[in-house]
Amino acid sequence: MLVDTQPATYQHVPATAEVRDQWVNSRLIGVLMENLLTSLGSAALTVPLVVYLLWDEVNNYMLVTWAVLLLSMIAFRYRMLGIYRLRYDSQEGPQRMEFIRRYQWTWAVIGVGWGCVVWLSYGHASIGVQFICGVLVLGQGLITLVSFSSYLPVFRLHVHSLASTVALGLLFSFVDPTSRGPLTVQATLSLLALLVIFWWLLLLAGRRMYQVHRSSFELQFSNQELIDSLTQQTRASLRAVATKNRFLASAAHDLRQPVHALSLYADWLASEPDMAREISPRILQSTRAINELFDSLFDLTRIDAGNYKVRLQHVDVEQLFADITLQFAPVATGKSLTLRTHTRPSHIWADPVVLRRILGNLLSNALRHTTKGGVLLGLRHREDMLVFEVWDTGVGIAREHQQAIFQEFFRISQHHGTEDSLGLGLTIVSKLATMMGYQLALSSEANRGSVFRVMIPSYTQQQGVPDVPT
Repeated sequence: MLVDTQPATYQHVPATAEVRDQWVNSRLIGVLMENLLTSLGSAALTVPLVVYLLWDEVNNYMLVTWAVLLLSMIAFRYRMLGIYRLRYDSQEGPQRMEFIRRYQWTWAVIGVGWGCVVWLSYGHASIGVQFICGVLVLGQGLITLVSFSSYLPVFRLHVHSLASTVALGLLFSFVDPTSRGPLTVQATLSLLALLVIFWWLLLLAGRRMYQVHRSSFELQFSNQELIDSLTQQTRASLRAVATKNRFLASAAHDLRQPVHALSLYADWLASEPDMAREISPRILQSTRAINELFDSLFDLTRIDAGNYKVRLQHVDVEQLFADITLQFAPVATGKSLTLRTHTRPSHIWADPVVLRRILGNLLSNALRHTTKGGVLLGLRHREDMLVFEVWDTGVGIAREHQQAIFQEFFRISQHHGTEDSLGLGLTIVSKLATMMGYQLALSSEANRGSVFRVMIPSYTQQQGVPDVPT
């Protein structure tokens, strides 16, 4: 089982441009659909007015056909609005974009429908009725500017459909045999020129309004990102302060015990000089505990600050195991434990100080929590990695504690041997392994022992006996 050796951290990852565009487009589509009901209402009221104005002025059959088709499209778009509110209003960008791609043709059809008013009226109705119909079509264009400009592709599609249909209606009057009234080329060309100007101004105003909508939502998105980032950083700062306070409190607690013991031994020695032989080992033990704590604290400080300099060189694993065994053999002998090593002649490319610190802390931890049996330090060669293993027959670690043992000053209270433990050894192992890019794994069962594994890439293994650079 792999162990997460780092504390949980929360970083705000800035959104990509694609994510931002999707979010902004979904909000623009939301504004478009909110304004759709207004345009549908105005259209539904305008159609009867056009029928009233053109009745008996134009072909009534064509007029009724136009009104039925346009009202049918208005009803369809009202149903489309209901589908959007029911299924897509709570969805995000991709779903809303798919909805618009599916139904955007309706905006083009509506544009063509209103442009057909010119086909029906121009050259067929009286001048006053033609003027009123022109004003109504102009009003629909202005309503389009307000209702559809929030989403530029739909707005352009509608405006192009409306304006091009009107232009074709004006041009068709030249060849329409049913046209009546004095239609001059000059008047028609003037209307076409005015239409082109209105067309261009409508597109220009629509683009500017779209940019206002888009800038507003982009600013909202950026502000939300900033709020999220500040929230994450605030939480991280509070966690760091809490961790530091816990760290200092635990360090102060661990320092107080050996310092207090030293004070007692010093008073005892002052009052009983003849007890020096008995008191001296205890003073040395307390001093050693203080030094060990300070060394551990300094190690943690250097690692966290990034000041721990790694010096890679060729390491003889057999010699490394021999040195570690020489250091810990007296501890094992004092507890009547067997300390064994197992490896074959191997040379690896590593930092010997870091590797010795990792294996030494693991071995010290195993010896501390083992009362009978023994401890084994070994190296296994696998295809893709080298695995250092520390086996023990100690008390083991329950599953609920296997994540927490790598935290600073964590100690399992019911474990024998933790009374004089500082709770920093495995933390240093975790941080050093992470710094070197090694994987750390733990397999353990309560009351049956544990095995810690440090896995390093196989490419660090050196073939033969290398020359150590000077």
